[in-house]
Amino acid sequence: MSRFQHAIVIGSGMAGLLAGRVLANHFEQVTIVERDRFPDAPQPRNGMPQSRHLHVLLMRGQLILEALFPGLRDQLIQAGAVSLNPSGDVALFGAFGWLPRYESNLVQISMSRDLLDWTIRQRLEQVENVQFLPESQVTGLIAAEDGQGIAGVKIQDQSLSADWIVDASGQTSKTPQWLKALGYEPPLELFVNAFIGYSSRIYRLPTDFQADWKGIFITCAPQGATRGGALFPIEGDRWSVGLAGAERDYPPTTEAEFLEFAKTLVSPEIYEAIKDAEPLTPIYGFRKTENRLRRYEKMQRQPENFVVLGHAACTFNPIYGQGMTVAALSAQTLDRCFTQHRSSSLKGLARKIQKEVAKVQNQPWTFAINQDYRYSSAEGLKSQGLNRLLDLYFDHLGQLMTQKKEIYQAFLEVMHMLKPASSLFQPGIAIQVLGQALRSTAARETNKKETIEPSTVSNNA
Repeated sequence: MSRFQHAIVIGSGMAGLLAGRVLANHFEQVTIVERDRFPDAPQPRNGMPQSRHLHVLLMRGQLILEALFPGLRDQLIQAGAVSLNPSGDVALFGAFGWLPRYESNLVQISMSRDLLDWTIRQRLEQVENVQFLPESQVTGLIAAEDGQGIAGVKIQDQSLSADWIVDASGQTSKTPQWLKALGYEPPLELFVNAFIGYSSRIYRLPTDFQADWKGIFITCAPQGATRGGALFPIEGDRWSVGLAGAERDYPPTTEAEFLEFAKTLVSPEIYEAIKDAEPLTPIYGFRKTENRLRRYEKMQRQPENFVVLGHAACTFNPIYGQGMTVAALSAQTLDRCFTQHRSSSLKGLARKIQKEVAKVQNQPWTFAINQDYRYSSAEGLKSQGLNRLLDLYFDHLGQLMTQKKEIYQAFLEVMHMLKPASSLFQPGIAIQVLGQALRSTAARETNKKETIEPSTVSNNA
């Protein structure tokens, strides 16, 4: 039997589903409360508007999901998900050009978010001590009798008590207001918004289509083109296609304008692929891409038996594809903290977990805001002086990646959260970045000299 009685999870997005799975290891009963009605098949639902858009499951997230649900990868592939080698099957145009194409040891799967969530939910429903409570709206929190923690949730006109509550309710989380109503000071909120938007559509994969890639990604880049796009295969012999624009240059959601926008990208590959393809859905737009961090771990008075995970705590610009993997890492952290907890009391555990989850969020948060800072339209938290040096370092690193696959491989391993960002500063890489910086400086000086000399001759004449 589990050591503790009952845990409640608010929300059944990826963070909520995975939190429910790991809490089942430590509680006799886990209840996942969701305001939506669940579809009977892999289909969009109201509470997940982003499911209509392209999702990427990074390698680290894939490994964690496989550990939580053994055989999940094979199950998804049997349902039509596509196995991809990120460096071999995906053509990537970065800030400084096309990246090398080669076979690596990285393997990821591409599918719709609907298929992934539906499959995980089906697996979770088979766990005996987990129950779902759909079509149930949480309206507030219930304070513990001693005033030191949270003892349950209000669901419409009813109350549901528990020993432990996890809020994973997403970007529109009401938790700060709920905590304030109970006398807690709401957490500090930080945000950075570069006003990046995207529009997405699903197409049928043409039977006669031929290319040397399975997926293609043309990045938005503050150093250059602010328009980008992506095309990835998903189940059912379909393509999920997204177009993105930064600095309020939002891609349109009308038929002709969508294609015209695709035509303006730095490479015509996506336009050529979809111009005659059969569309299967309307075009859906998404504009809420700001990065937002709620510092629950910094609250001076933090409620016992209550933890905030997923988008309820931290949202990243979705264009960087980090959200699901961070949710998986947070669930893994939750499981580890409970496993290491040796007391029969839960006192103090929530604060420890919240601090550990904040550490998980730190690297992806830093990466996302450092990219978004660089757009001229960015609002919110201001960039620090050190960021300029980091920008220069990563610009030179980006140039190197177009030339050397080993540098690109190191970057991919960081992007897939298999290695820490610090690995990109190891001496073997840093020396090459310095060399690239010196070459770039020399090239600029040569160009400057060639520009000045003719005018000098002309003036003398």
